[in-house]
Amino acid sequence: MSAAEERKWNQLSNTMQQFHNHFRMSFDDLYETADRKRVGPSLLAFFREAMDLVRYLEMHHTIEEVHIFPILQKKMPNFGKGAKHRNSHKGLDRLETLINRYRDEPSTYSPIEFRACLDSFREILFTHLDEEVEDLRGDNLKKFYTLAEVQRLPM
Repeated sequence: MSAAEERKWNQLSNTMQQFHNHFRMSFDDLYETADRKRVGPSLLAFFREAMDLVRYLEMHHTIEEVHIFPILQKKMPNFGKGAKHRNSHKGLDRLETLINRYRDEPSTYSPIEFRACLDSFREILFTHLDEEVEDLRGDNLKKFYTLAEVQRLPM
């Protein structure tokens, strides 16, 4: 197989990997900067940044659930209802609740509690992101699709 054809087969996983790399970088940045002394506007900006990550991950997940997984599940069991790629973002609900509480009462902000929340779902989220990319690699897609079908998938 030519390099160009291999790139076509892997376009979906490569695109997903780019999204996931951004999420990882943002997640890690929040984790690393959680304990810097913050007051007033700087603390509120940190909460906005944290909420942005929640919103981006939720939007990404919603797009997958509505536009991508229903198509993939027709041929790939890993993307079906109740499969491993569904409901893997539950820690985001806890993070959102925590951020909202901190925004409402900034004096309650605790970097230790914030990091503990991130730690509580880091492994689950990152494993999910890795598995999703792996399942969308060309070698796996070839088991279920033709190249023409892969190129028509909504990504």
